[in-house]
Amino acid sequence: MKKYNSVQLDSTKCMGCINCIKRCPTQAIRVREGKARIITDFCIDCGECIRICPHHAKLPVYDPISSMDDFEYKVALPAPTLYAQYNNIDDTGIVLRALLELGFDDVYEVAAGAEMVSEISRKYIAEHGFDRPFISTACPSVVRLIRVRFPNLLERLLPISSPMDVAAKFALRRAIERTGLAREKIGIFFISPCPAKNTSVKSPIAIEKSEVDRVLAIKDIYPLLLPHMKETDDIPTAAAAEISASGKIGVSWSKSGGECGGLLTDNYLAADGIENVIHVLEDLEDCKISNLDFVELNACPGGCVGGTLNVENPYVARAKINRLRKYLPVTGSHVKPGDEKELFLDSEIEYLPVFRIGDNMKDSIRKMSQIDEILNRLPCLDCGACGAPSCKALAEDVVMGRAEEKDCIYKNRNQISEVRSQNSDLSSVKN
Repeated sequence: MKKYNSVQLDSTKCMGCINCIKRCPTQAIRVREGKARIITDFCIDCGECIRICPHHAKLPVYDPISSMDDFEYKVALPAPTLYAQYNNIDDTGIVLRALLELGFDDVYEVAAGAEMVSEISRKYIAEHGFDRPFISTACPSVVRLIRVRFPNLLERLLPISSPMDVAAKFALRRAIERTGLAREKIGIFFISPCPAKNTSVKSPIAIEKSEVDRVLAIKDIYPLLLPHMKETDDIPTAAAAEISASGKIGVSWSKSGGECGGLLTDNYLAADGIENVIHVLEDLEDCKISNLDFVELNACPGGCVGGTLNVENPYVARAKINRLRKYLPVTGSHVKPGDEKELFLDSEIEYLPVFRIGDNMKDSIRKMSQIDEILNRLPCLDCGACGAPSCKALAEDVVMGRAEEKDCIYKNRNQISEVRSQNSDLSSVKN
């Protein structure tokens, strides 16, 4: 399947600063001719460049609200993070009913899908404890990071679909049963906290096809729901709760540690923020972490509440989720007999060798030797002034034909100094 990216560049806003190249976890960004460029094969859509860009030149890609008009029957899949965007919410049903008032024909909570994933994960880990620790596959950016940078950890990935894809499958099944409509007339809309989810829909990993048709941004839905939520304030709590199908476990998936909490075990590790995630993965690869059952990793700081498509401050959002949990049952959804197979991935997650520098072993060794030679001529300051995140990255770019050695300004400065010195010596001789 063709590679898809949900983080793109607006070159008209880019000022050519080097903030983004120093923060990208896969060194997917270069600055050339005064503008940033994204190497799409390297990009994992973590959104770190969106957070760090002071000029708002990095843009998340998702579907517009107007895409609701593409379908006759529309089903909303709200991420648990949506609840954390509003003040004084003590019942998820208020938000869900507002989605119906907005124009959706049905609502299926992703939090409900999360509870089913938690249930099947508990069972799988108990049956395969000899392979521990397992790594969560819920965050698509983390899965992509492991695919391209930590292939030795692929076997650690839990072979279970994300809550979004699980919810989409069951929401579609329910929609067909209720309406009898053809598949193409039913639209499944995921309301997302981050652009990486759009990538996982357009270019899925280890599943044949995502049943999500469109990915909408929480920040776009947020203002549209507000007036409908006011209208539903007078609806009795019991009535609003009728469409709620999740509890504390599902809603808690919105924050770091929430997935681990659903496993009902203390033998876990939860890390958030892409830099912290990389440190944990490096330790896992070096076998420094082994006495755990499960590792939950979220690319966004604080978990999904820190996604770039949210409205609320992630720390405030986390506090709101903690408050909301007090009013919810422990769980609201369970895996029904015969549905277990619907929760697993269709195939194994495979290594994606995007950083391979040669066509074969011999070619790779030759190019690695060239990279070392060039690197020995560079100052190894990793300043980023050349437009690459490090001197090694510049050396690789030179060998791969993406840059020239003269792009190093320090090397140019030394060469200019030598030329000046030589000219000065020549002038002295002539005099």
